[in-house]
Amino acid sequence: MSTAAEWPVPQAPTFYFIGVTTGHSSAMVLFPRWMEALGRPEVTIQGVDFVPHDRPARYRSLVEHIKREPLALGGLVTTHKIDLLEASRDLFNRLGPYAALLGEVSSIAKEDGQLVGRATDPVAGGIALRAVLGDGYFGRTGGHLLCFGAGGSAAALALYLIRQEKPEDRPRRFVVVNRSQPRLDRLRSLVERLQTDIQFEYICNQDPRRNDEIMAALPDGSVVINATGMGKDRPGSPITDAGRFPFRGVAWELNYRGELNFLHQALAQQKARQLTVEDGWLYFLHGWSLVIGHVLHREIDPATFDRLAAIAGAVAPRTGLGARTERS
Repeated sequence: MSTAAEWPVPQAPTFYFIGVTTGHSSAMVLFPRWMEALGRPEVTIQGVDFVPHDRPARYRSLVEHIKREPLALGGLVTTHKIDLLEASRDLFNRLGPYAALLGEVSSIAKEDGQLVGRATDPVAGGIALRAVLGDGYFGRTGGHLLCFGAGGSAAALALYLIRQEKPEDRPRRFVVVNRSQPRLDRLRSLVERLQTDIQFEYICNQDPRRNDEIMAALPDGSVVINATGMGKDRPGSPITDAGRFPFRGVAWELNYRGELNFLHQALAQQKARQLTVEDGWLYFLHGWSLVIGHVLHREIDPATFDRLAAIAGAVAPRTGLGARTERS
């Protein structure tokens, strides 16, 4: 049973980074430099690692700690966004609209003595996806969207696309593949509560050879996303090296660090298949800037974001692309 003693009492204003292997994240190197740039050098970062789907009592204990300790400012949640909220929903005084709808929190902040949870992925993921695709992508190409993984990132991207006003910014078909059924059922329940003309398909599968077949059936110009965590939090890729990406399509690896098997598989086919290949660096930057803004009660306007991005580009160790790779 987890106890309050598991979490040290902060001795300085502290931002918590909740993940799986936080010590390997570029955020640990970048955060002090970002705080200096924002005029808050006294704010420190504390990484907290949970195993995926950790014991609910551990999630709850950490949220209690953040809520209780005056110097615990809040923090950012990756990987555990759904599990953490399920274990501690009653501890939050208020949830943002996306958090309530998606049943997850990626941002924990304190406002007027209240603990507030928000889901930032629909905004951060949407900004990153628009940067990769440009306006009217699905209308121009007729491409579909295939997402490996049905967790929080997949749900956030689905919500973002459903809410696009222009038909040309929505795919006609959105296929989701996940290794287990519960996350698919959860995503289906979310989509069914919304009005959309996107045709959603939910496939429970963990055989990468079957995933190759699903990807091969996509029309040209389709978008394929790895939202599984494979290649970062656990080894491998959802597809095999024999899997063929859609011609003139887009391969988006949501991670920016780790082995990044999926990313390298796409790069190997980039020239032959005329692919646009993207890693998760821009997604990472927008996600962090949004949460920092919430926790520090500071607006991160475009000029400030560009400053933070420039700092990141100059100092962060990187294993992914780090910049958009255009079609050959």
